[in-house]
Amino acid sequence: MNIINFDYISANPLLPEVKNAMITAIENDYGNPSSSHQLGEEAAAELEKAREKVARLINAPSPDEVIFTSGGTESNNHAIKGVAFAKRDKGKHIVTSDIEHNSVLKPIRALRALGYETTSIPVDHYGRVNPDDVRKAIREDTILISIMHANNEIGTIQPIKEIAQIARERKITFHCDAVASVGVLPVDVQELGVDLLSFSANQFNGPSGIGGLYIRKGTNIWPLL
Repeated sequence: MNIINFDYISANPLLPEVKNAMITAIENDYGNPSSSHQLGEEAAAELEKAREKVARLINAPSPDEVIFTSGGTESNNHAIKGVAFAKRDKGKHIVTSDIEHNSVLKPIRALRALGYETTSIPVDHYGRVNPDDVRKAIREDTILISIMHANNEIGTIQPIKEIAQIARERKITFHCDAVASVGVLPVDVQELGVDLLSFSANQFNGPSGIGGLYIRKGTNIWPLL
């Protein structure tokens, strides 16, 4: 039976070369990368090779600015809650849009229960956020702006570079959920000017349960774990 998968953006099959690389790593590089013995050091070396490849994929200035997570949901939660908790003394206002993924909207909703406030930007009939609306939504106590790169439902690509410039002018941390675009579209964190960028391997023929978060050097963020 032939299956037409209209939910391909949620998860897609492993490429054969990815599967083979994973099998090799599981069989040979099973050491604890935090251990100081040979097996641990070999595993750590492979981990850093992977980090370097991911950094090149998104043009991060340094592999040290990339952390691995369990997927897009953890990456988005880490970015949003991590910044909110780190900057809570400066303000408790977050700007986002009406069409963000649930993995962005739900942690923001949870923060509202802790006293944070949110402004949600409406979109036009193409699902596009107007940068001027973002500028107007900023308050003195705004600490975070979170806008996705490409929408996972309708494919609209947001003007991230312009929004990032606005955030930078106001010294506000800017997070971009790029789960639907990294590995599918060119994503350059330096060109976009983002502080934080989320991505997930299962969106571009990688395994489920592996994601990442780009954290620009100097970004104030609390660890969740």
